Amino acid sequence: MKIYHKKDALSVSKPEGINVAYYLLNEYGIHYNEQKPNSTQVWHHHEKIWESLYIIEGKLLAKWREDKTEKSEIVIAGDLIETERTPHTFINNSNKIVKFIVIKQILNGENKKDILKNDKILG
Repeated sequence: MKIYHKKDALSVSKPEGINVAYYLLNEYGIHYNEQKPNSTQVWHHHEKIWESLYIIEGKLLAKWREDKTEKSEIVIAGDLIETERTPHTFINNSNKIVKFIVIKQILNGENKKDILKNDKILG
């Protein structure tokens, strides 16, 4: 077992109001984000990375572009977002910090649901 402590993560305070603790591992990355009140992430997308966000606390306005059409939806604690490879941003319009985890992977398209569901040996 390996334990990665927050003090060992790469910590970055982004100018747009997001504090990130980056845990960068060989085949994936996990980021713990705190987005400050009344802040907006810069629009961006990923060409190779598959990004999933899990909202821990608070709510964000998720915005993304599909076929030159801008879409948006409010996401709240407990929601999971897959940004796919679409241009996206997240806006915190509240007066509270929003906390979320980002998982970044480079996937190969194989369906591994059975393994993820059943790979547990007791004892």
